[in-house]
Amino acid sequence: MKALTIYQPWASLVNLKAKPYEFREWDYSERYPDLVGQRIVNHASARPIKPAEIADLMERVREKESTLVTEIAWPLLNRLSQAYKARGILELSAGLGTCIIGKPIKVTDLFKGKGYDSNRLNHRMFAWPLTDIEPFAHPIPCRGLQGFWNWPMKEAA
Repeated sequence: MKALTIYQPWASLVNLKAKPYEFREWDYSERYPDLVGQRIVNHASARPIKPAEIADLMERVREKESTLVTEIAWPLLNRLSQAYKARGILELSAGLGTCIIGKPIKVTDLFKGKGYDSNRLNHRMFAWPLTDIEPFAHPIPCRGLQGFWNWPMKEAA
């Protein structure tokens, strides 16, 4: 099974079903067409959470410039904003669960007609739909890699 490493808090927001898309600057389906519609592991990176990113994310949610499901995402973002450097709340460097990865969508197509300011959109970005989320009972510590990589544990298979 393939895994995808995502920075925190976004990996946890995927696991909570608050983040329906992962945004990247490439269409993975061109390089990995067999992954479309497959189950992958949602892996949280080892990178520490940055308080400035939490503040920016909260502002985007407030301004309705986010695809996050506000009522699910907001309590976690609020807890992170109140913790010293967002420490000790979310697992780092661990598999959090699995999800089905869908065919990438250009962000300009995803946000077309939804009132988003096209000058603020990165037109090179793709939205990778993440559905059918299945969290693990407990995070599974594991080092990750960039891009897609092979999950070494049997628990997710």
